[in-house]
Parts: sequence; C-alpha cells; structure tokens
Amino acid sequence: MSLDWDIQEATIDSVQQAYRNGTATTRDVVQAYLDRIAALDQDGPRLNSVITVSDTALDDADVLDRSFALTGQLAGPLHGVPVLVKDQAATAGMRTTFGNKNAANYVPTEDATAIKKLKAAGAIILGKTTMPDFATSWFSTSSVSGVTKNPYDLTRDPGGSSSGSGAAIAANLALVGIGEDTGGSIRLPASFCNLVGFRVTPGMISRNGMSPLVVPQDTAGPMTRTVTDAAKLLDVLVGYDPTDDFTTVARHHRHSGSFAENIKGATVAGKRIGVLRSAFGDANDSAGSAVNEVIDNALAELDAAGAELVDVEIPKLDHYVSFTSLYFTRSRNDMNRFFAENPDIGIAGVDEVRRNGTYDPHLDLFEGITDGPADPKSDPDYLDRVLAREEFARIATALFVERALDAIVFPDVKLPAPTHDDVLGGRWTCLTYPTNTVIASQLHFPAVSVPAGFTADGLPVGLEIMSTRFEETTLLQVARGVELAVGARRAPSLDVPTGTDA
Repeated sequence: MSLDWDIQEATIDSVQQAYRNGTATTRDVVQAYLDRIAALDQDGPRLNSVITVSDTALDDADVLDRSFALTGQLAGPLHGVPVLVKDQAATAGMRTTFGNKNAANYVPTEDATAIKKLKAAGAIILGKTTMPDFATSWFSTSSVSGVTKNPYDLTRDPGGSSSGSGAAIAANLALVGIGEDTGGSIRLPASFCNLVGFRVTPGMISRNGMSPLVVPQDTAGPMTRTVTDAAKLLDVLVGYDPTDDFTTVARHHRHSGSFAENIKGATVAGKRIGVLRSAFGDANDSAGSAVNEVIDNALAELDAAGAELVDVEIPKLDHYVSFTSLYFTRSRNDMNRFFAENPDIGIAGVDEVRRNGTYDPHLDLFEGITDGPADPKSDPDYLDRVLAREEFARIATALFVERALDAIVFPDVKLPAPTHDDVLGGRWTCLTYPTNTVIASQLHFPAVSVPAGFTADGLPVGLEIMSTRFEETTLLQVARGVELAVGARRAPSLDVPTGTDA
C-alpha cells in the first residue's frame, strides 16, 4: 500500500485514524515523510534542515504495523507518529552532533530521557535536525551543517537554535518535532516558521541526555503545526525523571489531567489577556511596524472572539531582562560540566573549541560565553543577578494576580526573519537581535508561540502567549483559543522536483 492522500498538514489524530480505518500503515506514513525529506531537504529547494536520517525508521514502522495487525490496538498515544528531533538530544545508535563539527561522528549508546518517552509511547524517531553549535544562536549557522533555509523564503533564516526542527515541521517533513528552549530557541523559530512552539516551566520535561546552555532555564518542548499536537506531545514528555532533579517540579501537574483533554472546547471567550505594548517593535521602522500590524490584526480577532484585552506593563522590563541574563555568567560552567560528564563525546570543553576555532565564526554568543568566568561564583554580580531574577518573577506574577490575567501576549520577535545575508554579513548578531522570547525564559515562565499571520511580504509572525509557572494547562487553553480565532497556520509553497511523489 502507498498513500493516496496528501501528507501535508496531517495531524496525530488524522494519521492515527488512517491507521485505524486501514487507509495507511505506519510504513506508508514514514516512507511518505522520507520521500519529502529527499525531495525538499536534500533536493529541490534544499532546505538543509535534517542533518541525519534514521536508518531504522522503516523497520521500526514494520514492528508497529505487525503489532497493530495482531492486536487491532495502537501501541501507545504516539503510535506511528514520525518525529524529527533537534540534534541536541542524545539518540542511541544515531549520531548526535550538538551542532558542532567536533562531535560530527558521535553516536550515543543511550537515548535522552525525552527520546525514551517518545519511543515508549509508540513514536518513531525519523531523524535529527540542524542547530547552531551548542545552541548558541538565534540563527541557523553551524560548523557541522552550515545554514538552514526558511521554507517561506529561502533567502531567509528559520531562526534558532531549533533551526532544523522549525524549518522541517513547517515544510511537513515529519508529523511533529522536538526542539529545546533556553532563551527562546523553540519559540523564535516557531515564529519565523509559522508553527506552534511550546516552552514549559523548566523541569517539567527531563533534560537528561541534552546538552545544556543555562541549566535553570533549559527545557525541551514540542514544535508542531497545531496546539492539539503540542498538547499530545506534552502528555508524553512531562513527568519526573530521577536523572534530572529539576523534574521534581512535575509534581505540580499531578492533579491536572491530560493536556490534550483539557483543551477540548477551549476558546478565548472570557479570557483576560494582557497586552505588553512595550515589547512591540519600533513603529518608525518598516520591518518593526510590519510585525506590529500583524499582531494588532490578530488581537482584533481575539477581541472579536470575546477575549478581554487589557494593556499592561512590567516595570523596569529592559533592566531586568538585561541584568538577569546568565549566559555570560554560568553557561561556560554548565557546558563544560556536561562534556566532562560525557567524555565519550570527545569534546574536552567549550574552552578547547574556542581555542581551536572549531565552531562557526558567526557565533558571537558562543564567544561571549567562553570569555565568561569558569566558575559563575567568581562573577561579583552573580548573586545580585540571581536575586534580581527572583524579584523580576515576583513583579511579573503580581501583575497576573492584580490584573486577574490568564495570559500576557506580545510579538515573539520585534522583526521578521532576517535574510542570510544579514546574518552572515553581520547586520544582525545573536546579541543585537531584538527577540522578546528571553522575557519568559528569564522569568522561568512557560510560554507558547502561535501563528499570528503574515507580513505583506509573506513572512510569518508569531504571537507569544505567556503565563506563570506551572500554568501549562491554562496556557494551552488560551493558545488553542487563539489558534481557532486567528487561524493563521498555512503550509509554505515549495516546488517538489519532477519525478517525485512527495
């Protein structure tokens, strides 16, 4: 059997219904995505979003098909769901590069905890996606994979650091994707690639087996085309893991029930949503005003759908965002500890990488990190930064309480996706690019990017929706309501080479 229906914009529900009614096997679906990877990523527009394709995916599909034929039951909630995973998560038997050429041939012997959970739920790991070296950029430049293209405009970057996951899922190269978010690395590419990208409260999803950047802020998360699919992934991924003591916070979810079940029937009607105007772009800049226009139009749709919109401000926002950033204070220590604990990777530490110049030269954040202290406690401002972050979180939480807010919204990024020339030519660097995603990251709040619409030039814009710690269910409900009210998701137009059936 082969697919006689278009795999584009398929969802977990639609694919699993095809399995149940016999119009597709898992092998059919996996093969369809492999064909699209060959046609669009390796050929045609050459998106360059998938760095490694699994050589066991079809065999894994056959195992699931045999099980279904025998029992008539799906093997788990993600039965037959092909997943592309950011190359930051260890995958047993499949190379994991962390975006750096020093690890180009590293093949782990054990899966990251998140990968184990996906497999146990019946998912198939289709391959690994591109990322900048050690996730140290808002852009896709990588010493091992080069530059990844944005499927909505091949001259532009898809964003980082979950670059490949963003481009690939937008282009329908897999059913769903997994990214990782420290300062916005899920939400920024979701915004640039017209996706749903969800960042949970740090610790809700295990980071075991994933390279770190700022340990208290790091988290894996879903990158999908729908909020419902993101919720289904979270139902599998969230939970305690004894190998990551941060996951003790998952106790806060124990009475909350299924994320996917809790968003059924969700709308924005009656939701009080704060609009953080100070995070909007410069109205006098054409690119910034283009983003603002898309966001304002989306807000008008929410208002029409019954949401109660109120303008809000976070006092001293710019100061807190700047002062509480810990990249230059503790990232070097966190990254070096990871490589010391995993000597089989073959990287002694980021100091060696910097010294040898074996990283992409456009990574100003990586250079800033390696210029930082070996021990964060040697930064005389370290304690003040940590205490200021706690104060920042209290102030932001108080705003939610005092204004009775369900969420706060703002553009993920103040500008649309930059061109490759702007990134490679130095017009924009990681340290100068105006992203708002760091707000939720440094608050340790959960946040989600949902497609808001397109600029006149056809570039996607994402609306960031933020709530307070452990409010993932409320956040998903608001996100689902926004998705229904705005309806901005659409697939990119990509030419498939002649002679393929992808």
